[in-house]
Amino acid sequence: MPLFVDTSPPGQCIFCRLVAGEIPAARVYEDTLTIAFMDIGQVNPGHVLVATKRHAATLLDITPQEAAAVMQTAQRVASAIQATFDPPGITLLQANGREGDQTVFHFHLHVVPRHAQDGIALSWPRKNPDATTLQDYAAQLTRAIAPTP
Repeated sequence: MPLFVDTSPPGQCIFCRLVAGEIPAARVYEDTLTIAFMDIGQVNPGHVLVATKRHAATLLDITPQEAAAVMQTAQRVASAIQATFDPPGITLLQANGREGDQTVFHFHLHVVPRHAQDGIALSWPRKNPDATTLQDYAAQLTRAIAPTP
């Protein structure tokens, strides 16, 4: 992801200021839980960020309702991008934590129209664990997932 440094003073969130209308933004859509606006670092025409209105730093900090609302807004935005810019692909990208390449610590999702050779590289070194290791990972995660009420 391109490097962006949020220069907001400690305790101030640039996206919270945007939601509050304190700083300008090219807004695309908003509802009670989400806001969608143009990324100032456009990768391709139509690159939009979908964020929660309530401040929450990462995916682990949002409510299930906010998670559903963000995905519904992202789908609505992706449909508009497709209808408007007709890209051959669309990538959704969401990063958590510094090591996950998150640069603004307010939950958001990138909706990026994609074109061949657009300079975006989403690749990583495959580790290819054996089937027994994968089954062990799956069992650990299954135990950790809390049953829903």
